[in-house]
Amino acid sequence: MSTMPVGGLVPQPTDDAAELVVRNAKIHTGDPSRPQAEALGIRDGVITVIGDDSDVARHIGPDTKVVDALGRRVIPGLNDSHLHVIRGGLNYVLELRWDGVRSLRQGLAMLREQAARTPKGQWVRVVGGWSAEQFAERRLPTVAELNAAAPDTPVFVLHLYQSAVLNRAALKAAGFTKDTPDPKGGQIVRGRDGEPTGMLLAAPSALILYSTLAKAPVLEGEDKKTSTRHFLRELNRFGLTSAIDAAGGFQNFPDNYATVVELAKAGQLSLRIAYHLFPQTPGQEIDDLARWIETARPEDGDAWLRLNGAGENLTWAAADFENFTQPRPELSADYEVEFEKAVRLLMENGWGFRLHATYDETIRRDLGVFEKLAAEGLFPAGNRWLFDHAETVSAESLDRIAVLGGAMSVQNRLSFQGEAFLRRYGPGAAADAPPIRAMLDRGLTVGAGTDATRVSTYNPWVALHWLVSGRSVGDLTLRPPANRVDRQTALTMFTLAGAQLTGEDDVKGVLRPGCYGDLAVLSDDYFTVPEAEIAGIESLLTVTGGRIVYAAAEYEGLDEELPPVPSWSPVARFGGYQASRPTALTGARQAELLGEAVAESERHRRWRTARGLTPAAASAPFDPCFDL
Repeated sequence: MSTMPVGGLVPQPTDDAAELVVRNAKIHTGDPSRPQAEALGIRDGVITVIGDDSDVARHIGPDTKVVDALGRRVIPGLNDSHLHVIRGGLNYVLELRWDGVRSLRQGLAMLREQAARTPKGQWVRVVGGWSAEQFAERRLPTVAELNAAAPDTPVFVLHLYQSAVLNRAALKAAGFTKDTPDPKGGQIVRGRDGEPTGMLLAAPSALILYSTLAKAPVLEGEDKKTSTRHFLRELNRFGLTSAIDAAGGFQNFPDNYATVVELAKAGQLSLRIAYHLFPQTPGQEIDDLARWIETARPEDGDAWLRLNGAGENLTWAAADFENFTQPRPELSADYEVEFEKAVRLLMENGWGFRLHATYDETIRRDLGVFEKLAAEGLFPAGNRWLFDHAETVSAESLDRIAVLGGAMSVQNRLSFQGEAFLRRYGPGAAADAPPIRAMLDRGLTVGAGTDATRVSTYNPWVALHWLVSGRSVGDLTLRPPANRVDRQTALTMFTLAGAQLTGEDDVKGVLRPGCYGDLAVLSDDYFTVPEAEIAGIESLLTVTGGRIVYAAAEYEGLDEELPPVPSWSPVARFGGYQASRPTALTGARQAELLGEAVAESERHRRWRTARGLTPAAASAPFDPCFDL
């Protein structure tokens, strides 16, 4: 593998040569003892030296790969503390992503083109990562638009936890008829003739949406590995080197975990994954947990793939749905009975857990169970545990969580659902959703993530922008400055805090000798770009364990080759996240850019004139409108 030439650093024989050196960088280490550096070296997947060129020079041997960062910002590899990476990988090459698309018109054009390329028997599916609020039109596609774009190919478009739009062909493929009953917690919208129109509503449960999606064809065998590897490469594109998989519905263990297990055995993971186990069958949760406890323990695995505990649901009855277009769901009055059995079983066997909880009403009831067990000396018994989401958690509940040694993981779900939350609960509640500053002020570990892929986008920079700015993808300010965090704190939430949630903070989340060689060379300096441009940052070079797992721009071709995706796949034509530069420019900046464009045009004209490729210009501008 070739490397970039670096003057002044001469390879020499050495017993402790680094395998990879990154130099000429603005390194944010995340290490308080040495916050900044210019160069580092990695050997056997671990950082061995960090400092400046003189510090790393003696670690450069004849076979050392040397990468010049060209003065760019380098950060520790990002760690999404709540990502459905396993499920997302199994489906990635099947999905048309509207993540980052700025208009519905563009999205429908992509859909129309994809429908023409999709083979018979497959569906076109748009599954998460977007909101109607990000579109210039501020609306969903209509059933008529989907029918016009794809008259014969099934199309399924999922919108958050709220709804799905199906075309005529998808209704037929999914088996929806006039006689199909509404499932519990969901609604099939019908026309005056009683026939399904193509709209499905979560009311409030999203199970109707996910169960319909589950009727679409899936990948098999090697195709699942290829899809997962390309999804991990897409995550690497944004500087992600680790993720905590939060399990989720329709993710069965061990079947749906087999692909990442096989990739881990083959050394083909490019992202470190700590995963959770989520009982899938209501009424069978305790049996599932008991069976898993007999065969595995948290932290089983290695640096690339390891079990982190149970969750994000322990029992289905204790789960509150986060469809903010609907009222808060009322959970059963006695769900604590089975929930306590699950928590007790985990605590007695050394298993930690994470717990999906959107509303304070749910969190208070869960805490009551934990406090009962704590009084018996059974909680937390040295086990790591945390609440996920917690948009409406109260100050009192945060105090109780702190006393019980819990942690938090927050996601930018309100980047995509903020407008719906604001309409239902008002600006006061939206300002504190979730109360990030109050969590941090209590000394709680607060990891940050995305909850991708079926609602939020997997792009972590959209989440980092939300943490810092308090704004949604529709550019609505929800959280005031008092409930925002500075850029360094937000980055720590996406690096070190995630490592603390998996008990890996001694080797992950910072750049210092002895820690994993996980880092990202950024396209723009996160600490200095205008706030509005944070969401547009990408990685140009991502390194996981000393391996270059993503490379772009000057570094293109330094990463590992992947097997091709199917030629008809949406990923083959459109890729994943649709990057675009911010459009919200100030008038002064617009004038500057226009001036730069005019100057560039004039330089180009002079170049062509000097070579006889165009006539010499007249001494004054000519406008044919005034040629009288």
